[in-house]
Amino acid sequence: MDKILLQTVWLVPFYSLIGGLLAVPWSPGIIRKTGPRPAGYVNLVMTFCSFVHCVLAFPATENHPPQEIFIPWLSTAGLDLSIALEISSISVGALIVITGLNFLAQIFAIGYMEMDWGWGRFYSLLGLFEAGLCALVLCNNLFFSYVILEILTLGTYLLVGLWFSQPLVVTGARDAFLTKRVGDLFLLMGVLGLWTLAGTWNYTDLEIWARTAKVDPTIITLVCLALIAGPMGKCAQFPLHLWLDEAMEGPVPSTILRNSVVVASGAWVLIKLQPVFSLSTVVSSAMVAIGTVTAIGGSLIAIAQIDIKRCLSYSVSAYMGLVFIAVGTEQDEAALLLVLTHALSAALLVMSTGGIIWNSITQDITQLGGLWSRRPISGLAFIVGTLGLIGFPPLGSFWALFKLADGLWSTHPWLVGIIIVINGLTAFSLTREFALIFGGKPTQMSERSPEAHWPMVLPMVILLGFVLHLPLVLQSLSLLPNWANLNKDVALLLVWSSIFGCSIAGVIYLGNIPKPIRLPWQGLQDLLAYDFYTPKLYKITIIFGVAQLAKFADIIDRFVVDGIVNLVGLFSLIGGEGLKYSTTGQTQFYALTILLGVGVLGAWVTWPFWGVQFLDLIF
Repeated sequence: MDKILLQTVWLVPFYSLIGGLLAVPWSPGIIRKTGPRPAGYVNLVMTFCSFVHCVLAFPATENHPPQEIFIPWLSTAGLDLSIALEISSISVGALIVITGLNFLAQIFAIGYMEMDWGWGRFYSLLGLFEAGLCALVLCNNLFFSYVILEILTLGTYLLVGLWFSQPLVVTGARDAFLTKRVGDLFLLMGVLGLWTLAGTWNYTDLEIWARTAKVDPTIITLVCLALIAGPMGKCAQFPLHLWLDEAMEGPVPSTILRNSVVVASGAWVLIKLQPVFSLSTVVSSAMVAIGTVTAIGGSLIAIAQIDIKRCLSYSVSAYMGLVFIAVGTEQDEAALLLVLTHALSAALLVMSTGGIIWNSITQDITQLGGLWSRRPISGLAFIVGTLGLIGFPPLGSFWALFKLADGLWSTHPWLVGIIIVINGLTAFSLTREFALIFGGKPTQMSERSPEAHWPMVLPMVILLGFVLHLPLVLQSLSLLPNWANLNKDVALLLVWSSIFGCSIAGVIYLGNIPKPIRLPWQGLQDLLAYDFYTPKLYKITIIFGVAQLAKFADIIDRFVVDGIVNLVGLFSLIGGEGLKYSTTGQTQFYALTILLGVGVLGAWVTWPFWGVQFLDLIF
């Protein structure tokens, strides 16, 4: 039975796609009598079917090599495009994570969007999103991965802009879409350029080709730089990181997926293309540099934020920066483990804070406080999510960070120091957020902020239990290191950095130190608070350049293109008026005009021949 389910696991994206399509009639209000709620229940059932299918099929992947399925799509003029699907333990495991998190997010949405008018549209878009993510995981072809990423970009735009009557939502959706489009444009260039070099888009064939490939270093560097631009946008890496912050204007249930598995879509493609990136040392160094800058910058910016969503969004960018470092240093297994552990803990943190956003007056963490006595379940979920995201044994991210640091211990020791610093900053940032929200005494804004109702608490508790038991799952899959060979130096550094970050934040924000906390240098304070002035840099560079280019194009259109068209029209008008006054009504005059025209045309056609004859007569 499990083998049959494994062979048909490629049908999983269709479950969610069917659920999304069935929800469409409720979206524009075609079905009114039942209300929009059946749209959510239909999606919930289809997502549950997807999850059960994947869970039952997963045991069949044990000790079995990856299977490939080819679906013919287009074959013409020497171009053979087949949809290649890879079914392996990694891909099926990723399907379990995607469908499981989406199932919990949909239950959470039942409570969060209980009275929302966009219920049907929201659930139909969630179905599209899940189908795209599942298809991306199974896809073994770079070209079709690019197509799926484009669909996910559109889905992000539609989900973020769900409440399109609010100006900030419209701006956030637009900025998220356009920022991603910048990376997607370069990614398309890289996809087309890679075809000319390798002659294939199949990930397996690309890996084989990269082992013996002899290509021009400059060309492969340019192609690979274009290829990493797409994942930079998807993973919210500097300088394409602002979209994730803007996308927080969307509904919290969609943020659960966005902060966990949607940002990992770019990381998935990045990991798949790692053998190609290894052909260029420049690209590998560029990925490490991008990841380092984003991880350190994102962690520092998160500390200076006062909005609940913004604190978490920059922590996500920082963690994805670690994935870039892992891929740039050829630590693929560590990168996959980072993606897995981050997805679960990040989703739990969003659920914990989502209930606070739902029934609180403000999202400003400096105006909250004392919620531990009113929201113990949310507070406990936030603690577990925080510990699951930093180097705190025995939870999941400790092993992911340990695997990455241990792999770099002998080759890139300075990167181990970067990882330790980022872990300490993340621990400080999340502990600060917990202390400001749940610690201290209740404030005027948090006096009436009880725990959310059961549709929002139930998925939070389920995910909390899974984050706690993730080490047992990793142990059963033989993904944890042997205790006898454990690098104790790396483990102690991770643990102490976590303790140090949590302790310093606890002393500052739970103690009697006057708040708000300010750095001794106002310039540094503003630098962190205003996101390293990245929005202003955008305005004076990209936005200014596009605006000037648009003005130049407008001038060309009005004075050159329109001028030529108007000139032709003027000559036509003058010619027509002239012919009007030359009309006499005499047949012989018309015949003479036609004869003169034919004569001029004949002379023009035969002029080269008569010109040669004339020159021969002269000379």
